[in-house]
Amino acid sequence: MVAEQKSGLEKLDAELQSLYTEQGAAKKEAKAKVRAKKARPQKQKVVFVKSKRKAAVARAVLKQGTGRILINGKSVNLVKPIEVRELILEAIRINSSAKAIADSSDIMINVYGGGRSGQAQVARTAIAKAIVEASESEALKKEYMNYDRTLLVDDTRVVEPKKFKGPKARARFQKSYR
Repeated sequence: MVAEQKSGLEKLDAELQSLYTEQGAAKKEAKAKVRAKKARPQKQKVVFVKSKRKAAVARAVLKQGTGRILINGKSVNLVKPIEVRELILEAIRINSSAKAIADSSDIMINVYGGGRSGQAQVARTAIAKAIVEASESEALKKEYMNYDRTLLVDDTRVVEPKKFKGPKARARFQKSYR
């Protein structure tokens, strides 16, 4: 009778074990289905770039879109005078691959500090840096460098601070003997 009980217990253990493994497999399948439902589409590539020129600083964000270029929330087409607008858009007009990247993405630039010319130059540099980083192409980077190095390299020169005994940094007040 003891042997029968053991075999009965063994049968019961085997049934319970198979039941647990079936339940575990069912739970794993359910979790896999939930994960498959929650699977998000691939994340869009977003590029963040910062650039400086004189006292102006620009931060640019490049992400997939329709080809808009916004500077401080306004379209680049509203920038006046035309020469400044052309300077900003110079980074896009260098070659066809840069134009294609710009047409398939939105570029938002936040510019502050400095004057109109410095802001235009720093926005131009930020656009070029973002396009190069988005393309991940050495050929495009070399083409930018051959065209104009300041498109990719920040100009760190700043105005020398004014010193005492003079109207500017190096100039001295005139001396009068009479």
